[in-house]
Amino acid sequence: MKKYSSTPQVYLVGAGPGDPDLITVKAVKAIAAADVILCDRLVSPDIISRYANKNTEIIYVGKECSKNASTPQSHINTLIVELAEQGKTVVRLKGGDISFFSNVLDELKALKEYRIPYEIVPGITAASGAAAYAGMPLTARGYATSVRFLTYYKTEILSDEYWKELGTSEDTLVFYMSKGNLNGLVAKFLALGKTEGKKIAVIEQATTPYQKVYTSSLEDFHQNFEHKEFVSPSLVVVGKVVNLHEEFSWLQEPIQEGIYFKSVTNGSLVSNIQNLFEYAV
Repeated sequence: MKKYSSTPQVYLVGAGPGDPDLITVKAVKAIAAADVILCDRLVSPDIISRYANKNTEIIYVGKECSKNASTPQSHINTLIVELAEQGKTVVRLKGGDISFFSNVLDELKALKEYRIPYEIVPGITAASGAAAYAGMPLTARGYATSVRFLTYYKTEILSDEYWKELGTSEDTLVFYMSKGNLNGLVAKFLALGKTEGKKIAVIEQATTPYQKVYTSSLEDFHQNFEHKEFVSPSLVVVGKVVNLHEEFSWLQEPIQEGIYFKSVTNGSLVSNIQNLFEYAV
């Protein structure tokens, strides 16, 4: 039976929320050592440009479910295993933190099944980056004593009983991947809970030069933003801490107008950094 080696062959790496400076030293070391990088859409192209070896193969395996343009997870699992079994050092690079609302468990199971040594390298998750760049401490004293990370990308993902509890909670609530169901999300809060003192923030393209923050009371959200098409990725924050944005926001927004994270053809192999930039700029 194949034994584990002492050196990981696969690094599961969080690239941070957008700003390429928000990446860990350990992540940079893994990227620099990689023979192959399997890269998600929500990874700053500057990270690859700065830290990857010029001979490193870059394989785009992004997911855009709203556009029906996602690389199947089974294909990603197979790629990781096959590349590692060829003796290559593989970095699976994902936006934010590798463990927040990703399919890392599927990849871990594949690596475990084939006894391929791996290491998990955490990154700054979107909630931390977005809140910091929007001037909203998620557990500010006097505003919230705890924070919850949630998703509402499918309406059936949260039960009615759970919604009842959320509706009256004083926690800061952070919703990932939920911009497509925003009107329904707000309607749930209005129907189920007390909204006094709480606001909602939608943070587009957080920590990038294109960041925009939209805030509203829950009662006025539909009037203000019912027909607004928010740019992906957008993070949603609900709670009293949203009231702090206006006073403590420090980032001039937007520094630029545009789309930071570009779409790339699924499964496309990019042989060098210059070719990657043809997609990214």
